[in-house]
Amino acid sequence: MKRFFKLVALVGAFVGSVQMADACTNFIVTRGASADGSNMVTYAADSHGLYGSLYSYVPGAFTAMMDVTEWDTGRYIGQIAQAQITYRTLGNSNEHSLFITETTFGGRPELENPNGGIDYGSLIYITLQRAKTAREAINIIVELANTYGYCSSGESFSIIDQNEAWIMELIGKGPDQKGIVWVALRIPDGYVSAHANQARITTFPWKDKENCLYAKDVAKFAREKGWFTGKDADFSFADAYAPLDFGAMRGCEARVWAFFRTVAADMDQYEDYAMGHNPNNRMPLWVKPTEKITVKTLMDCMRDHYEGTKMDMTTDIGAGGEECPYRWRPMYFTVDGVEYCNERATATQQTGFWLVGQARPEKVGILWFGTDDAATSPLTPIYVNSTEVPECLREGNGSMLEYSDTAMFWVTNRIAQFAYLRYNIIGKHVRSEVDKWENEMIARVADVDAQIAAAECGCEKAKIATEFSVAQAQTLFEKWDNLDKYLMVKYIDGNVKGEDANGFIDNGNGKDIPGKIEQPGYTERWKRAVAADKGDILKVVK
Repeated sequence: MKRFFKLVALVGAFVGSVQMADACTNFIVTRGASADGSNMVTYAADSHGLYGSLYSYVPGAFTAMMDVTEWDTGRYIGQIAQAQITYRTLGNSNEHSLFITETTFGGRPELENPNGGIDYGSLIYITLQRAKTAREAINIIVELANTYGYCSSGESFSIIDQNEAWIMELIGKGPDQKGIVWVALRIPDGYVSAHANQARITTFPWKDKENCLYAKDVAKFAREKGWFTGKDADFSFADAYAPLDFGAMRGCEARVWAFFRTVAADMDQYEDYAMGHNPNNRMPLWVKPTEKITVKTLMDCMRDHYEGTKMDMTTDIGAGGEECPYRWRPMYFTVDGVEYCNERATATQQTGFWLVGQARPEKVGILWFGTDDAATSPLTPIYVNSTEVPECLREGNGSMLEYSDTAMFWVTNRIAQFAYLRYNIIGKHVRSEVDKWENEMIARVADVDAQIAAAECGCEKAKIATEFSVAQAQTLFEKWDNLDKYLMVKYIDGNVKGEDANGFIDNGNGKDIPGKIEQPGYTERWKRAVAADKGDILKVVK
């Protein structure tokens, strides 16, 4: 998402890097690195003002021009020419199993053009309407931005289809020039890549036209601005257009590192880089995983809070007495003139929606879609050839300023807010329910795939896919609505009501009075911190 890190070169740049707290995270898995042979991509659309719903576009009667509205602000920008042929889209996917996601790296602020005719979000959703493949998508993105002008800051795009996976980075040329400078690299099959609000493409193979695409003036433009001197072969896109600082490493690259270290070997060698201490120890753009990655593993990688590392958000005093891996904004604070940072993990409270996209050869693609914080919200399978959007995920069913009893976004937020209060107990309970649901859906998808494959025509395939996708999303909403009520009953007021095979245990008097209540209290670390802080006041005197 836009406006998380404006990576300007400032001394002590962490202050400058975290003024805003929106961000996104993308993980990319190629066919040869996935357990089922699919290209996969993740996306967490993280913004405190973004409402989580499933966008859709259905081709209609042709009109010569179409409106462009800035995705994350709602600002009307203008009009562009409509394409003669367009495709149905669902969220960040289309009917051809093309997926496009993003993270904003910001980059040099002087390269923004507020008068541009298309923003980064519109580039995604309009391109999905017009492209069948990843290579087509790259060409369309470039054509749109160069034709109408680009009004956003620097962006990293993940673009996958059934055969290829690409990472593309671009930035505008400033208010006096219309186009963009950009580079796109095909991720080698068998590898995984990632980006999280920091440009990651450094040097690239200029002569490899099959796997590397770029603007002809990508290095020349940087030379003209005085940001690069040297030969083309030594040109680094990231260093020229989004120089590293502490915030870029600690708040952005650390999320990439967390993913890499989960799936690949020897990644702890980059710990000092992820922590913002050693910019010279830069991570590679892609790594080879130690084993094939399942869709469930990829889902769970999006739930990371740096567990098991020095940045583990559950272990310091900021986690409170319930091991809560969340830190409310702002992300930095000062004590006695010394500046400190809160971590920005992959799983975060301000997520509007998140997804895992599967572009599967010889099968219909699946958009695994969820709303709110990935750590406490489940994904539900939406086949990309579906012709309907489930009511619980429909645009217009609630907003950030309007509560809806029938919207998945609000029920996932209700459960997350409750889990944050006692994360080591309620959060753990919620996660178990998430795992049950996703494992069940993964198993059921195999059966639906067989039904779709046996169908004789495209309309019948779409009917099967739609009925399953809509039914499961609505079933999940009902389950989560019931879970919300159950959690309140079980965990209210710091208690834990006992249960047996028949449900909650009562005291045997027939009055629905609990017969077993536990009070687990706080963690040992928290109790010791309180004793150290105010033991002289709280000490029991015998």
